[in-house]
Amino acid sequence: MSDIADVPAALLAGGLATRLRPLTETVPKAMVPVAGRPFIDHQLALLRRNGIRRVVLCLGYLGEQVEAHLGDGRGLGLDVRYSHDGDRLLGTGGALRRAAPQLGEVSWVMYGDSYMDIDYRAVLAAFSRARVLGLLTVLRNDDLWDRSNAVFSDGRLVRYDKRSPTADMHHIDYGVALLRREAIERIPPDVPHDLSDLYRELVAGGEMIGYEVTQRFYEIGSERGLEETRAYLEGQRR
Repeated sequence: MSDIADVPAALLAGGLATRLRPLTETVPKAMVPVAGRPFIDHQLALLRRNGIRRVVLCLGYLGEQVEAHLGDGRGLGLDVRYSHDGDRLLGTGGALRRAAPQLGEVSWVMYGDSYMDIDYRAVLAAFSRARVLGLLTVLRNDDLWDRSNAVFSDGRLVRYDKRSPTADMHHIDYGVALLRREAIERIPPDVPHDLSDLYRELVAGGEMIGYEVTQRFYEIGSERGLEETRAYLEGQRR
């Protein structure tokens, strides 16, 4: 497995962010101010602290604002590149498939509205020991922060289904995954597609393992989430 600095990260940040309107009527979610800086700045600083150096931002709604803000990323000590949805939003899976030519043989895949403070090197090491197409981080959730969507038992990711969750699901997709190029290229190109469908198929086929994390995620997809994230990040600065 490559050093973590050689594994690019795809950040999925192209959604409409309708739950944050009117805040996001003129700015994309990634640019929403949180603790004195656009949220994307916090995300990228976290990735850099964990050794990640290459980032591909998958953008859609008002994405040009993000690109204008970050440029090539050198000011942040990163190599930042961009993949735009184009005339229509492609969803999480479609956006990732469009970015594939800019990614690596193995790539991180992360949600662009979440702050996920975990040991990325440990996650990559676990993936490198397994001969699978993907790894999904999961958190014991019990429907606390959102609807649980995964069965993780005895260290194994048994089932994942975001569309049709069941009562025996106590874990949730944490928002950080590792995928081989072969898995990403299973997504049909240039059509809207949900990444959760690929994850479900990989898990069902025994081609994706789980890695349990214990640090909760913070997200800015809702007003409550935005306030919790702001409080957490302000607390980190003290």
